[in-house]
Amino acid sequence: MSDLVLEIFRASARLLTAGDRLVAELGLTSARWQLLGTIVYAERAQPVSWIARDMGANRQNVQRIVNDLVNDGLLEFQPNPHHRRAQLVVLTEAGREAFDLAMNLQTPWINELAEGADIDAIQTTHQVLNHLRNRLEDDQAD
Repeated sequence: MSDLVLEIFRASARLLTAGDRLVAELGLTSARWQLLGTIVYAERAQPVSWIARDMGANRQNVQRIVNDLVNDGLLEFQPNPHHRRAQLVVLTEAGREAFDLAMNLQTPWINELAEGADIDAIQTTHQVLNHLRNRLEDDQAD
């Protein structure tokens, strides 16, 4: 398992670097792209703390990226009817456009990465990573 975790760390670093290069022309980074995706796939608008939890990230780091994306016009804050101070983070039209463009760039890239990989191995890898993430989330909840 230790070798697997080290391989995940190495793959993660390379994925982030490749993702940064892929979306740089859009004014995005992997972190910004990931945050936009978290917002796009959320069931409803959320405050920064919830977004950070969904991403498994530090709230302060997510807040910094959200602020940058607000300044760039890709996100905006809206009042939260349930909490006066914890505003909701909402995608703007420009933010949705940037995310869609990033995903259009991602499709051929991800297909190229998957070339030669066995579909069953990909599915097994997904299951193992999902299991590890769930265990880690359970440990954090305790």
